Amino acid sequence: MLLFTTLCGGLILRTPPACLITVALLVPMAAGQDDAPRPNVVLILADDLGYGDVGCYNPETKVPTPNIDRLAGEGMLFSDAHSPSTVCTPTRYSILTGRMAFRTGMRGVFTGAGGPCMIEETRPTIGTMLQGKGYTTALFGKWHVGMTFFDKEGKAILKNGLEAVQRIDYSRPIPDAPIHRGFDQFFGTVCCPTTDWLYAFVDGDRIPVPPTGIIDREPLPNHPYSRDNRPGMIAPGYDLEEVDLVFLEKSLAFLESHSSKSPDKPFFLFHSTQAVHLPSFAANAFKGKTQAGPHGDFIFELDHVVGELMRALHKHGLADNTLVIFTSDNGPEVPTVISMRNDHGHDGARPWRGVKRDNWEGGHRVPFIARWPGKVSPGSRSEQTICLTDLMATLATLAGAELSNDAAEDSYDFLSALLQTDGGNALRKYTLHQTISLALAIRRGPWKYLDHKGSGGNDYSRGGRWGMKPYALTEKAPGAPGQLYRLDKDPGETTNLYFEHPAIVKDLKAKLEEFKASGRSAPMRQTTGSSTPASGK
Repeated sequence: MLLFTTLCGGLILRTPPACLITVALLVPMAAGQDDAPRPNVVLILADDLGYGDVGCYNPETKVPTPNIDRLAGEGMLFSDAHSPSTVCTPTRYSILTGRMAFRTGMRGVFTGAGGPCMIEETRPTIGTMLQGKGYTTALFGKWHVGMTFFDKEGKAILKNGLEAVQRIDYSRPIPDAPIHRGFDQFFGTVCCPTTDWLYAFVDGDRIPVPPTGIIDREPLPNHPYSRDNRPGMIAPGYDLEEVDLVFLEKSLAFLESHSSKSPDKPFFLFHSTQAVHLPSFAANAFKGKTQAGPHGDFIFELDHVVGELMRALHKHGLADNTLVIFTSDNGPEVPTVISMRNDHGHDGARPWRGVKRDNWEGGHRVPFIARWPGKVSPGSRSEQTICLTDLMATLATLAGAELSNDAAEDSYDFLSALLQTDGGNALRKYTLHQTISLALAIRRGPWKYLDHKGSGGNDYSRGGRWGMKPYALTEKAPGAPGQLYRLDKDPGETTNLYFEHPAIVKDLKAKLEEFKASGRSAPMRQTTGSSTPASGK
């Protein structure tokens, strides 16, 4: 089984009609391979968890993460893993499709009733691909890739903000929810569960308990890590401090139900947490459990979620046949990093330059741990450069699916890295990075070219309490229109070599333009069969 860890209530079972359409971009495996045993998959995706927030990555962390550290001890730790974007919405699109989100042209993120879903109805996802190989698929937690809501006249709203949420007709089903993009079951939230304008749970394709009024923020915790929830509409009984435990309850119920009712059928569980996105609202059971304040407590709660999912896998006899991958959607948030550095001597971006939104390493180099007993060596480490877009191609190989060249255009298969059969050869020759503003960068080996000035995200000239000015570095090539760094010799990205290596700049910029124009950065695939439905339904 495969388990991916990302940081629940009834369950909805559906056969989404879109899945019957989406499949034209998948091709069956060669004869004989289709009968191979298929492992289960669980993906746990944390939110805004930095490289330095986890003990196994940062010996100087001030927050205990025993369950995540144990996961690394039982599996493989990747030291050079990257989120496709430096913010959440585009990263999630890219995880689900294996395609860089800048190719859609969308800037920013969804914050309420915004839509439609970024994932086109005909585009294969990890979910539809695995459905096509006989998997039961489920997603619990944060979606954040857009959904379409309608007003009372049946008109699509497709806007963010409070006024848009207040116009929603909750009697109308959502036509592009996760159950229409490859998931048999979904329970979670449209956007950030404790941040955005719509504080309500979606069950399948509906919100069963609609919001009835504006959130009262007065009773909520008030500290430096609590300043990020918008005054939106909230549903009765929706507790901002307990949402991650609700998501956990749903995932645990899914594992129990599946193991008892369909023990011989493979499954894909995508557990998508709110932790540790601001505001840092740890559940009551975790308040004061660390010496690192409210955000430290929130990280500790995330670690508990990982531990409970692992305990459930062991309890139901699933752990030995499950690949567990734990990762994060981007680097740590600005106010979080500033306050944790000042208040507790904890650096969630350590040892990298930059934070969430930045194209420097701290914005997109993320924890990535894989556990798969009998396949992945315990206590192993990989220096391979990988991107979260690579999950789709890797899972396709594991599930016995073959992707066509019109799917997962930025996805590389890193199974050989997991199995340590890569021979030390680089699996990725190039890796793309993007920010919220669609600023782009490209990596080749130790060389990283940023096709823009500055961070590409945060404003490092801004002072004040949450300003990044104290962390600005002196620009060594102030007249350069872009940036070139050699990470093996300058991992902190302190010295811009743009003018010193013009040939490398030229080559990397040309390759970036090629990947933009061609619509792909992964090599063309050799396909062997005729197309079949992605959902298999």
